[in-house]
Amino acid sequence: MEPLKLSELCALIGEALDESLEPSYWVQAEISSLSEKGGHLYLELVEDKKAKVRATCWAGNKEMLMAYFEAETGQRLQAGISVLVEVEIQWHAVYGLSLSIVGIDPSYTIGTLARERQQTIKQLEADGLIDAQQLIPLPTLIRRIAVISSPSAAGYGDFQHQLENSGYSFVTRLYGATMQGEGAEKSIIAALEAIEEEADQWDAVAIIRGGGATTDLSCFDRYTLCAVCAQCSLPILSGIGHTRDVSVLDMVAHEALKTPTAVAEWLIHRLDDQMGRLADLLVRLKRTADRQILIRQHKVELLEQRLEACNPERIYRRGYSLLTKNGKVVRSINDLQPGDTVTTHLADGNVQSSVL
Repeated sequence: MEPLKLSELCALIGEALDESLEPSYWVQAEISSLSEKGGHLYLELVEDKKAKVRATCWAGNKEMLMAYFEAETGQRLQAGISVLVEVEIQWHAVYGLSLSIVGIDPSYTIGTLARERQQTIKQLEADGLIDAQQLIPLPTLIRRIAVISSPSAAGYGDFQHQLENSGYSFVTRLYGATMQGEGAEKSIIAALEAIEEEADQWDAVAIIRGGGATTDLSCFDRYTLCAVCAQCSLPILSGIGHTRDVSVLDMVAHEALKTPTAVAEWLIHRLDDQMGRLADLLVRLKRTADRQILIRQHKVELLEQRLEACNPERIYRRGYSLLTKNGKVVRSINDLQPGDTVTTHLADGNVQSSVL
């Protein structure tokens, strides 16, 4: 066989592909990386460790496809999500094999997330973790809050503003984390681990973020993050911006609130209730103390009356007298002998006498 130039071989490959392949295929894959450049979208599609192919969504299709996907899911395309895309296979003598994305099915992405969510719930139930947080008793006064949020999130600002204007002296510290997209799960877990090391400084953990689309919050349905939250030694309060759906993390958390502001309001209302109970208890203690004081005063008055009734001076004033010898009361004539000196005690003085 006559040897071929490399360009000639590449041309043969291209011709073979054109003759044997359909114009386009629908492909299931996960986006492992994504970037935009020159108006085009460059992706790397993977299937576990079985396959990896470069893909491009050219500028002519990019805006339309991304707008369609975002309108249906409320989420921009990003690394870490599963997609069903229509692709054309391209072969280039220099750049090799690649895929050109010409269509996308958003319902596949949403359905994949729903399946993953159910698998997470089943695994948490099987591991006995779904209700683990409910076994942690809430402190009577929750004032020291470890907060996991993005430092720049509007929801975090709303949360802080509510607490600062509550009239109570809340103590908070931000453990910054990525709250959506690629890396969010690992970032939140790292924040939880940092809090766990200082657990004695906090009464509770608040995991908060602003609103977002279903796929935007997919990290809160993942098993590892939910399992770490379930096993946290502190009660977890979630306010991650769901307006309609409940995430698996919400199901695991000790208290699930809708928004960061709702978490702050819950904390304030709890302190209001506890302070009201303390005020009521103080009033009841005061009433009990006042009642005890009256009882004691009455007993003292009765004792004083009894002491007054037994006072010898009172007896003297009635015409009685008391006879003593050598400081001892004379109770019988047998206690006396002729010549003894005795003292007669009267109301207005004493008289000494000799016994004849």
